[in-house]
Amino acid sequence: MASIDAKATTQEVEGEPPDRSGVQLPVWDSGSAPGSDVHGAQDENSPPLVPLQALDELWFQVSGTVCNLRCHHCFISCSPENHSFWFMTREQVARALDASESLGVKEYYFTGGEPFMNREMEGILEDTLRRGPATVLTNATLIPERRARALARLRDGSRYSLELRVSLDGIDPEMNDAIRGEGAFHRCMEGVENLVTHGFLPIITCMRSWPEEKTDAMLASFRTLLAEVGYHRARIKILPPLLLGEEARRSRGYEETERVTHEMLHGFDMGELLCSRARLVSAQGVHACPILLDAPSARLEDSLEEAVGRPAALAEQACFTCYMSGSICSNAPAGGGWESQ
Repeated sequence: MASIDAKATTQEVEGEPPDRSGVQLPVWDSGSAPGSDVHGAQDENSPPLVPLQALDELWFQVSGTVCNLRCHHCFISCSPENHSFWFMTREQVARALDASESLGVKEYYFTGGEPFMNREMEGILEDTLRRGPATVLTNATLIPERRARALARLRDGSRYSLELRVSLDGIDPEMNDAIRGEGAFHRCMEGVENLVTHGFLPIITCMRSWPEEKTDAMLASFRTLLAEVGYHRARIKILPPLLLGEEARRSRGYEETERVTHEMLHGFDMGELLCSRARLVSAQGVHACPILLDAPSARLEDSLEEAVGRPAALAEQACFTCYMSGSICSNAPAGGGWESQ
């Protein structure tokens, strides 16, 4: 069995982002925004607006809302039957990749649904890794040894890094499968082992479904579990629950008071919000962020070139979670360090 130490080899997988410094994005005309007066001041009765400071990250909803699992905490209720958003084609992704090069994008993310349900996923990654670092958010249940081997070839053939973010929501089948469905735990762990065997350091992500005071004990249990498949000092990212979709039915929805107001942004670093430096592309257009795929307020434009000139409106209650917890979607954990000790 392969054994790998994430902390000892971090520098080997980070990769240098493409140098696209000096890029000038379109200037947002705040005076023409809905809810603004002629001087650009925002109406206190309208949602706060966040201009795009830089397009550092470009996300792709590459498998739409189609997934091979039916997770009980999925904030956009993905499933095999949810075809609200369909797969992106390699050609659709390539058009956005081409546009991204002149817009300063430094890294690319692929999410769903389950990205590896997209039959063109490996070709999409090949196209992407010619331009910059790529991350795939996956449940790892569709990563047999042959796919892990193919992904390793793509990684080794690029100057940029290829990351795999693996969703695992429990330390045993009872805990994980209560959320992700029967059999998901064992299939995910097989996928993780295949990735580790081929030299990957997957980022293990888990929604916190336990009282916060138990987090240290849970992290220790995750580390023990992952060491059993040869992954020592693993990178682990704990996420807060997003009280939308299936999670709202499983636990609770947002309270009416859980919203971002103008007053809350006084002195707040907007760079903490993903929508200040990222956009999501789907088969149906461009959106403010990956969490708000199906929120009408978050759909900005048809094309990436048009969307970069539009601010994001903090109109949805899920924005409150990002405000409180920071950019939960990006690879880097809050606080700047991995839970890997």
